Amino acid sequence: MTPHLTLISLAAAKESAEVTNWPARIGWVVGLLLFVVLLYWLMREGWKWRGTLQGDLPELPQAPEEPGEPRLTMSGRYHGSTTAGQWLDRIVARGLGTRSRAELSLSSAGLNVLRPGAADFFVPADRLRGARLDKAIAGKVLPEGGLLVITWAHGDKLLDSGFRSDQAAEHPAWVAAINSMNQFITTTEGAER
Repeated sequence: MTPHLTLISLAAAKESAEVTNWPARIGWVVGLLLFVVLLYWLMREGWKWRGTLQGDLPELPQAPEEPGEPRLTMSGRYHGSTTAGQWLDRIVARGLGTRSRAELSLSSAGLNVLRPGAADFFVPADRLRGARLDKAIAGKVLPEGGLLVITWAHGDKLLDSGFRSDQAAEHPAWVAAINSMNQFITTTEGAER
């Protein structure tokens, strides 16, 4: 065989590789999308199941007609509620799992939480158990002291609700005011810190 024929036969034998296998690629993309949809559906069902398990939680109290003159007010974010002392045990029943903007006002009657787009609630003064600065609540981790956590009794449960003010320097005043309103020690009701 001559060298010229060898080059021609080698060139004829080489075919360019298929650039894209479209059916396989489309199959993988559709499969991945179905997997992501399945994950989101499972998370949604888990959220609904948690709400069902917490269905014994009573309705949230509403503010009285005349709550009194506010001692403190705050604008910020509501990050959620958990079982007191268990920062990962999120409460989702009665809308307490919905994060939102929040307007807080503290009066002698209690704590009023206004949440646009979510259920407002009121914590009577005799249900407030204390407040502290913390760094985490279910689904939210902040720098040390970046979260105002208010402990309150609702039904037969103690709850921790996490708030972050637009001006974090307001947090210590809230802790002092709530703790001075009610000197009740939460550890006597079983919540461990």
